[in-house]
Amino acid sequence: MDYRSGTCGRVFSVRFDEGDDFLAGLEEVIRREDIRSAWFWVIGGLRQAAVVTGPKEPVMPPEPVWREFDQARETLGSGSIFWDENDDPKIHLHAALGHHGDTLTACVRKGTRTYLVLEVCIMEINGINASRPWYPEGGFNRLTFTG
Repeated sequence: MDYRSGTCGRVFSVRFDEGDDFLAGLEEVIRREDIRSAWFWVIGGLRQAAVVTGPKEPVMPPEPVWREFDQARETLGSGSIFWDENDDPKIHLHAALGHHGDTLTACVRKGTRTYLVLEVCIMEINGINASRPWYPEGGFNRLTFTG
């Protein structure tokens, strides 16, 4: 375990509308506002996405199990934003995605289209030197603290 202490910086409220590419739009806000470290929450609907529902086996590095959907799903999730060693933002979002009483819990990765509306609250974290570089032993980008 490793941790650091910081303070709350700026807070953003963002709305995505029907058909918007959620992850691309979120990355656009992150880059435009230069949000280097943050947590965010999302509530609303996704029309489609490609998600990871877990590892095939509990080993490192994991082999992800992918699933795609293209019907409206109620969405409630939480995630973090840290940048990698190539100075690109890395969004890590886990969400519960409901459809007619059936809930899929997953890591939302790509191909996201908004259904009706998604509301996002981004809370910037100040005073933490952190990034999310590639972690070869685990096969993923891992939160790493410096300084």
